[in-house]
Amino acid sequence: MSFCIKQSALATCMDVSNSIVHKRSPSTICRSSFSPSLNLQNNPKRTNLSVSKPLHISSIESFCKEKKPVTQCKAYEADKSQPIDAAGEGRSEAAKRVKIGIYFATWWALNVVFNIYNKKVLNAYPYPWLTSTLSLACGSLMMLISWATRMAEAPKTDFEFWKTLFPVAVAHTIGHVAATVSMSKVAVSFTHIIKSGEPAFSVLVSRFLLGETFPPSVYLSLVPIIGGCALAAVTELNFNMTGFMGAMISNLAFVFRNIFSKKGMKGNSVSGMNYYACLSMLSLVILTPFAIAVEGPQMWAAGWETALSQVGPQFIWWVAAQSIFYHLYNQVSYMSLDQISPLTFSVGNTMKRISVIVSSIIIFHTPVQPINALGAAIAILGTFLYSQAKA
Repeated sequence: MSFCIKQSALATCMDVSNSIVHKRSPSTICRSSFSPSLNLQNNPKRTNLSVSKPLHISSIESFCKEKKPVTQCKAYEADKSQPIDAAGEGRSEAAKRVKIGIYFATWWALNVVFNIYNKKVLNAYPYPWLTSTLSLACGSLMMLISWATRMAEAPKTDFEFWKTLFPVAVAHTIGHVAATVSMSKVAVSFTHIIKSGEPAFSVLVSRFLLGETFPPSVYLSLVPIIGGCALAAVTELNFNMTGFMGAMISNLAFVFRNIFSKKGMKGNSVSGMNYYACLSMLSLVILTPFAIAVEGPQMWAAGWETALSQVGPQFIWWVAAQSIFYHLYNQVSYMSLDQISPLTFSVGNTMKRISVIVSSIIIFHTPVQPINALGAAIAILGTFLYSQAKA
């Protein structure tokens, strides 16, 4: 529309100019010394225009009897378009990355602290069933206090929620106790090396029990995982079959826990923190009678006196610390699941194992042969490749 108006205005200008020129004498027409020569005589039909001064039109409307508003259609160029608030989006993305980084750092730090205190307690008090029970009891008590004091909003649950949570709690209880039994028999580093083979169990269970299929890259990533775990187990200086089997059972149990969790969490509005709190409470109810049957109060009392006499009052702090930090690191891991993708979580879990293995070797002065360290590195690398292949 703007082009049409301009063309019309130009035509009007030409008409007005022609009328002015024809009224003036030819002798009044002059050329500027800088203007090109025009052969006006050879072309009588050409309109004679004065080029000494340009003709300016201040307004198109001055030639019209009726003043009508001129509609202008503006098309912005790419570099002149209205700016988008990219700075705000950049700040939001940066804040999200910082938040995820804080989650990861807190998760790894809490897990390292838990494993250190848990191993100290098990060395002085070798009762993994009670230790596992105390961890769940402490977390359940902490969350009940948080709900009662309104520090955290209590979840709204129904019978269907607890029904779907029950198989998850059973698998979680088995995995938790099996891992604690393993760490009571072998080094923390060895337990976590074996537990890095969890993806192999996940693929096998999903393939043969659930009928899921995976791309070849996923199956190939299992080769370094299985090979690295086998190499680390064979070269372990303080190998113990109970500890080895405990880590393997824990892997299998946590695979089923993850499968049941995916099915139970569909359409569920409970947050990650509250979900783990409910899981701890139900696991505590399941575990307590079995812990009493396997170990019993008499063994616990005798072992408690022995540990206090050997370690001193700080043993009580060790027990409290391992119970508190167990709940906190699991709670942070479930909270992080609300903020990150499963792939990012898997990569973070792999890095967590590295931090636990390295820190436990340093703190407990665990003897490690080069071939054993190579096996651990291969297994962890395979876990990382698995997480990338599943993306």
